[in-house]
Amino acid sequence: MLLHESAEPSVNVVPESRAPSLTRRLFSFPVMLAGMLVVLAVLTVRGRFNDPDMWWHLKTGEIIWNTHTIPTVDLFSYTTNHYAWTAHEWLSQLTIYAAYHFGGYTGMMLWLCLFASAFLIAQYVLCSLYSGNAKVALLGGLVAWVFSTVGLAIRPQLIGYLLLTLELLIVHLGRTRSPRWFWCLPPLFAIWVNCHGSFFFGLAVLGVFLFCSFLNFRMGLIASYRRPRRERKILAIVFALSIAALFINPVGWKQVMYPLNTLLDQKVGLAAVAEWLPLPFSDPRAWAVFVVGAGILLLALARRRELLTEELLLLLMGIGLAAPHARMLFVFGILSAPTVCRLLADTWDKYDARQDRPFLNGIMLALASIAIVFAFPGKHQLETQVSNSSPVKAVDYIHRTGLSGNMLNEYVFGGYLIWAAPDHPVFVDGRADVYDWTGVLEEFANWATLQSDPNALLTKYKINYCLLSRNSPMSRVLALLPGWKRVYSDEHSVIFTRSNGAKLRG
Repeated sequence: MLLHESAEPSVNVVPESRAPSLTRRLFSFPVMLAGMLVVLAVLTVRGRFNDPDMWWHLKTGEIIWNTHTIPTVDLFSYTTNHYAWTAHEWLSQLTIYAAYHFGGYTGMMLWLCLFASAFLIAQYVLCSLYSGNAKVALLGGLVAWVFSTVGLAIRPQLIGYLLLTLELLIVHLGRTRSPRWFWCLPPLFAIWVNCHGSFFFGLAVLGVFLFCSFLNFRMGLIASYRRPRRERKILAIVFALSIAALFINPVGWKQVMYPLNTLLDQKVGLAAVAEWLPLPFSDPRAWAVFVVGAGILLLALARRRELLTEELLLLLMGIGLAAPHARMLFVFGILSAPTVCRLLADTWDKYDARQDRPFLNGIMLALASIAIVFAFPGKHQLETQVSNSSPVKAVDYIHRTGLSGNMLNEYVFGGYLIWAAPDHPVFVDGRADVYDWTGVLEEFANWATLQSDPNALLTKYKINYCLLSRNSPMSRVLALLPGWKRVYSDEHSVIFTRSNGAKLRG
């Protein structure tokens, strides 16, 4: 992003002064604010050890860790017949399993706390440099936090959005300090493509900066300044190299094209899975998108501040992604926070290291460290979170009684079953893509919402038993269907088997 509102970066001449000592830097006011964001990150994620997709990511990471190969077909379900499936997030999944391998559930929670903290700190640094005000930048961190709460979980997307923030930081440094920073982008994309499909948004963002670097105009408060020729040349080369870097992956072109397949060839998944649907207006974050988006425009008008073309385009991109898809609020927060901070940069005195109070900052950092230690959940707390959100007792029953044959499971239970009951292939799980491509997801959605004959699906796939949520509509329907009986029930789940005891053969 562009900090200076001129064609050439301005140079501020400041009186020469002695650089602050290492102690003063470590216990500075900005470091203290970053520490507060770490506390906020830990407090936010400490109760989020319950994402249903976490488990199949963990299992995929285990397979890669043990076999040194990346799955290219579906290994977890029996309904897709080993359909081609790209483990496009393999590097992130490997880090998730490494955290579990060395630390169990505690290691995974530490993974989540570290990446969530790194994300908020990176966003704070970006907003601080972009606005030139380390105090106002705290607001940018909070804006990013509000919208990131939609997706802070043990999932590869957390790494992907951290890399998106780092991309914005690199571009800003390249435009305000030295174009040599741009050369960090191709290696970043080489890592990014193996971590998460959000690299596609990263390319779009980079394309916006490249496009705007050639523009030079003013239309009211909207302005664009042509960047120096050398900078534009390097940025164009880096953009091409970043595209080439995407092919540094073990899967090939399928990995590069996966984000497009998600948006263009998964119609049922995008229409049925909650995180791909618009956020309901009952959720305050839906209104927050409107407040932030409109606020940026109103601030520019009220304060007579220029709104740079790249800022406007990125804001529109964020809104265009977040409006139809709840999970994209994460992206909106990342793209909008720096602009909010720039427009409000002069509302609070800038940080002056000469007036800093390292002792008080040190006390606050010590209190923050204590809060983090006490907030970090213990092993028992993590196990309780798992049992409260996953069919732990039902899986124990399946293992204890030796239930066998084809299983039909609740959609949100699929991930945990992949991890905890690998000998029982699932009917469906959170990998909506492969089930969408094979037609299984549409069949299951019609079955689960009573839009088709319940017996038709049970007969087609020769289902021997069903593991469903206790509150699922189908758990009430199955109890009324001839030939089915409930054999297990707990506060979260129920199991139905064929009442005649006969085991159908797949």
